[in-house]
Amino acid sequence: MSGALKEVRNRIKSVQSTQQITKAMKMVSAAKLRRAQDAITQMRPYAQKLQEMLSNIISGGDGNVDISLAAERSVEKVLIIVVTSDRGLCGGYNSNLIKLAKQTIKDKYSTQSAKGNVQVLPIGKKGYEHFTKNGFKVVDKYWDIFTGLSFDKVQAAAKYAMDAFANKEIDAVELVYSEFKNAATQMFIAESFLPVQKVAQQSGEKKSDFIFEPGKEVLIAELMPKILNTQLFKAVLDANASEHGARMTAMDKASDNANELLKSLKISYNRARQAAITTELTEIVSGAAALNG
Repeated sequence: MSGALKEVRNRIKSVQSTQQITKAMKMVSAAKLRRAQDAITQMRPYAQKLQEMLSNIISGGDGNVDISLAAERSVEKVLIIVVTSDRGLCGGYNSNLIKLAKQTIKDKYSTQSAKGNVQVLPIGKKGYEHFTKNGFKVVDKYWDIFTGLSFDKVQAAAKYAMDAFANKEIDAVELVYSEFKNAATQMFIAESFLPVQKVAQQSGEKKSDFIFEPGKEVLIAELMPKILNTQLFKAVLDANASEHGARMTAMDKASDNANELLKSLKISYNRARQAAITTELTEIVSGAAALNG
């Protein structure tokens, strides 16, 4: 019975050690989440207003301005930008993003995929590893953006997509990422990045009227890439906050599960200990009875 007791004791120590790690990881993620949440909260209104302005300008175009990044054409070649994390231990966060990216390809671009005309631009090590191992055409230049995250790094990835679209090497760019809501909630989103989408004009709605200085062509050529850079940076900041929120939640659940397991193991340990004591007492009583007899 001592062997069984030792085994249960070892399991209790192992679970306690694991619980210490999960609690520490939860605290680290909580600290990182606060910084990441502040960053996306400050960025989001600015990015949304820029996107709204860009869409309104394009929608209100009079047809005389050539807006290459808003040009809609027959979709033959597609680029999917997928923003995952560098590390795991964050529940189903990465698997849900990868699943959504694959579902988007299947639902919208199955014909292009069958011809081998779908490329994936992964941002984050987990997405890069998955799509590389599973035989996808991967743009392998920007997957390490989260190592020293900065606007310049994200801008380089956005420029790659914009240049490929403007040069007609790519006809559509989709963006798959997680929008941060709170620590326990992430919204997994697949949306069009290029061509820039126009705003549907509602009947009776007043048309946006802008005065352009300098000229409209010059302003749009200058402004549009900057706004698209901002849109991708917002998505990356959303993903960064979502990752830390998902990891904090996952580690919290893991700590709770460790507590439940410890309770169960302690009950098993006490039962085994009680059985061992009972056996020893029975042996002592039997020995004493045999001597007295």
